Amino acid sequence: MQVLAGPILRRMTPNQLTFWLMTTEPVTVDLTLYKSETVLFTLHKTQTAECHTQLKAGDNLFIQLLDIKLETALPTNQPIHYDIQLNGLDWTHWAEDLVYPDQPLPFFILQPKIKKILHGSCRKPHHPSKDGLLRVDELLQNTTPTDWPSILMMSGDQIYADDVAGPMLWAIHQLIPHLGMPDEKLPCVDIESSKKLHQESSYYYARETLLPENEVNRGMIDQFFGGVRKPVFTTDTAQNHLISLAEMLAMYALVWSPKGWDLLLERSGWSEPSGLSDEQKKDFLKHIPILQDFVKGLPKVRRALAHIPAAMIFDDHDITDDWNLTAAWEQTAYNHPFSARIIGNALLGYLVCQGWGNAPERFSEGLISEVQKVFNNPGREEHDELIQELFRFSNWHYTWQTTPPLVVLDTRTQRWRSEKSLENPSGLMDWEALTDLQQQLKGLDAVVLVSPAPIFGVKLIESIQRVFTWIGKPLMVDAENWMAHPGSAYALMNMFRHNKTPKNFVILSGDVHYSFVYDIQLRGIQQGSDLWQITSSGIKNEFPSKLLDIFDRLNRWLYSPRSPLNWFTRRRSMKVIPHKPETAAHGERLLNAAGISLVTLNDDGSPSAVVQMCSDGRDIHFTLSEQDATWE
Repeated sequence: MQVLAGPILRRMTPNQLTFWLMTTEPVTVDLTLYKSETVLFTLHKTQTAECHTQLKAGDNLFIQLLDIKLETALPTNQPIHYDIQLNGLDWTHWAEDLVYPDQPLPFFILQPKIKKILHGSCRKPHHPSKDGLLRVDELLQNTTPTDWPSILMMSGDQIYADDVAGPMLWAIHQLIPHLGMPDEKLPCVDIESSKKLHQESSYYYARETLLPENEVNRGMIDQFFGGVRKPVFTTDTAQNHLISLAEMLAMYALVWSPKGWDLLLERSGWSEPSGLSDEQKKDFLKHIPILQDFVKGLPKVRRALAHIPAAMIFDDHDITDDWNLTAAWEQTAYNHPFSARIIGNALLGYLVCQGWGNAPERFSEGLISEVQKVFNNPGREEHDELIQELFRFSNWHYTWQTTPPLVVLDTRTQRWRSEKSLENPSGLMDWEALTDLQQQLKGLDAVVLVSPAPIFGVKLIESIQRVFTWIGKPLMVDAENWMAHPGSAYALMNMFRHNKTPKNFVILSGDVHYSFVYDIQLRGIQQGSDLWQITSSGIKNEFPSKLLDIFDRLNRWLYSPRSPLNWFTRRRSMKVIPHKPETAAHGERLLNAAGISLVTLNDDGSPSAVVQMCSDGRDIHFTLSEQDATWE
């Protein structure tokens, strides 16, 4: 029996514990909790019927969720060791390096009052930077447990389903036979089954060619697979886009644990598919050492995720780039059976590997039963029916009842479509979702609000996005920011100004591949909330450095407090005070360094310190820069 991934701690409270795992066999679970040597709780395998859900995704792939309700609350702010035995075997048999030195068992700390929180987004395995999650493991190992952060918030792009290096796709295809997942019938002319897709090397770097080029398919190929250089920002790299359900699930196994790599590499080392062009072979070989370094760090990633509760939410790359960016995109992608299947498989993978552990009660027994039916026979009518149900699902957002509450937004599936044009960017949340959010926030003193995309961003970049939207090309520059849609922007700002919403908002965001901190003070007829926009991106990704430096300095010059351009482009009365990275040169506000952010909160929920724990080992503090404050 192998544990392919996990245990990963998910929502953990004094009265309810959630563990997630992937295993190669069906398992029975025994769990014992200890405070020092005192037994706090015991769960025997004969008692798990109500709290243990086991999904069979393949002959050798089982996804486990333990959601345990406790009659007696567990103690807080002190280590609680856990002995989780699978088929009678403890951690020494299936994850020999799971515990920290001098510890007998893995453990966790329940800290309902958030004093510190880790957060980051955008973890692309083949990006050449180090993995920021290794800094989480380092922090936990070298910090007194009672001083640990309460939560690791992963705010989007935990995987890149749409941007997959050739060697990673090869590894996925090597792992799938070990997992014994059933063949999936695909709604595609050229390749009718996932088995053929996984074995056919001619579709490496060329997955957009799976559809014949005609008028019906042309729009979907352009919008979904891309393949053209995006002006200003990035290169679209969807030619290895994951397609089948098996590929999605194998990807999760390979990004959170070393076990899947052990299975495939112990039998055969790295090798390249046949039939690659010289250019493709060069790209393939370039990414092998990067992925080798990524794999080397996975034991520590697994260890960290077994010790700190992890909250997760999707952004676009968990599913596909520009997911639901415009109404036109939605019409094109969802009305073609092949692209709908790709999006649906990614969303199904997110459900069972990420979303389920955030709030298990949001996913009914009936829905999970439908998932199991699809796992048994993927590609049948029931598969597409479940995908359509997931497209309509409206409970991806969630709240953890910490102090202050952690409120995690779904900014992808409840979009406010543009009233002017199908090609214009949609609002990140519609009026109904924002109204529900406001009702939820009424009466709170403070909140930690998680928006995958920053609510307050870099004005110059947002202006460039507006220009490309104006000429009808929002997809070229990922024109998805809160201010791109007037309705959602004004509804959001009115919520911040409401006299019954929290005094202190800490907004955690990612998405953009650079990091920054703003203190936003709202002014008007009456004092508004104080807001802090804390953006940390990416965990293993970075913005093109020269381009970001140009944007950063131009933004400072064009929108400085004395700039006429800033005066004429003011959107609303708010004072924006940047907190500069301590290493920044004059005029720089943005930090381009892969890593993870550590935010320390005061008792009133406002931040007292923000540190970017860079993957290269540096700790960079953000410092107040009142002289650069601007009114917008």
